[in-house]
Amino acid sequence: MAVGLPWVCHCVPQLPLQMAQRLLLRRFLAAAASRKPAQSRWAPLAFSAAQTPPCGPGGHAGTPGPARTLHATGVLATTFNIQDGSDFQDRVVNSETPVVVDFHAQWCGPCKILGPRLEKMVAKQQGKVVMAKVDIDDHTDLALEYEVSAVPTVLAIKNGDVVDKFVGIKDEEQLEAFLKKLIG
Repeated sequence: MAVGLPWVCHCVPQLPLQMAQRLLLRRFLAAAASRKPAQSRWAPLAFSAAQTPPCGPGGHAGTPGPARTLHATGVLATTFNIQDGSDFQDRVVNSETPVVVDFHAQWCGPCKILGPRLEKMVAKQQGKVVMAKVDIDDHTDLALEYEVSAVPTVLAIKNGDVVDKFVGIKDEEQLEAFLKKLIG
């Protein structure tokens, strides 16, 4: 007998428990292996000129060119991935800016359609609202806490409180109305 997960995607039948556990373990190990030490978000990126060979054309020694420095622009990201419970608390619950929270899963087809559409609509709001992405397979505790039983589920959070919610795919007009209601 296969035991289903507490949430469902309307496009994919519920996964057997063993398959879901293997998938979760695989994602956990892949995420742990890909973690890199934190770097400064706004630090300039320095690229050195390529080393010239000891002898250039005609037997003359080449002179290395000057190092180039590229600076990152100070553009505020409107969409971010939630890393853990404390990150959710800091960036969503304690946010002074209204937050749209997209609970999704990698295996969910409708999530792959809604996510980019929602990101585009949030970016159009020019910082009046931000978007947090929560993968339910990585953050089961948050999904259970916010009673997410199907994906995609989108919450509107303002001053730490859930003020609106929808489940499933919405078109751009419906998303725009959802965001305008959140922004006020």
